[in-house]
Amino acid sequence: MSVKLIAVDMDGTFLDDKKQYNRSRFLSQYTQLKQKDIKFVVASGNQYYQLKSFFPEIADEIAFVAENGAYIVNQGQDFSVAALDKDAVKKILDFIDHTPGLNTVICGKNSAYILATQPQAFYQKMHRYYPRLKKIESYHEIDDILFKFATNIDDNHLANFMSSLERALGHIITPVSSGHGSADLIIPGRHKASGLRMLQKVWGIDDSQVVTFGDGGNDVEMLKQAAFGFSMANAMPVAKAAARYSTLSNNQEGVLHIIDKILAGEAPF
Repeated sequence: MSVKLIAVDMDGTFLDDKKQYNRSRFLSQYTQLKQKDIKFVVASGNQYYQLKSFFPEIADEIAFVAENGAYIVNQGQDFSVAALDKDAVKKILDFIDHTPGLNTVICGKNSAYILATQPQAFYQKMHRYYPRLKKIESYHEIDDILFKFATNIDDNHLANFMSSLERALGHIITPVSSGHGSADLIIPGRHKASGLRMLQKVWGIDDSQVVTFGDGGNDVEMLKQAAFGFSMANAMPVAKAAARYSTLSNNQEGVLHIIDKILAGEAPF
């Protein structure tokens, strides 16, 4: 079967370490993808409003699986909107409040939220991924559909944090590592792969026709699900283990390198 869908993670995958990509090369490729009726999907843990800013020329043509699959937008229209229930949110917040040294952003449909008491350096870091990031004095100020919690803790404590979280809240939230001491707490069953599967069902695309690219723990499901899962040379070990194939690093335009092969019909396509 021919390739019908290409899905890319952004940070550490499609984007280089300067948060850029070869725009002219990609837009030339995208024109050819359209001619071949190959869908291009952005699948990321980041905020939709940030993701679409990278693709001003085509944002209303492509699909975004944002917030690790909780918020899906296709051709500028809401396609699927998941939500954490209020009881789950309350339990998660209680756990977070009792975890020393943990920095947290709460991610919603309209905005992301951060306590004003969180370190300014953490705010500045997260603002890069969540351009709609509102400082609040209390969690009670939030009136929004909530997708996930983006957390950050010292690397030396991340493993223990993930384990204790799984024991305490494993039935209502799924922790996935996104690298560098960061972990996203996502809705169980809602991840990048599930988001892609929803789009595939509408488009009539089989897993055997899908190519995915990723570098982190939150890419594992989609790397396994697709017939052609590619890990980046710079990927975390868990992502490399999940992928059947590999490509050059994000700083070497590894995704675009493989798209050229897809367009040319070169092996393994």
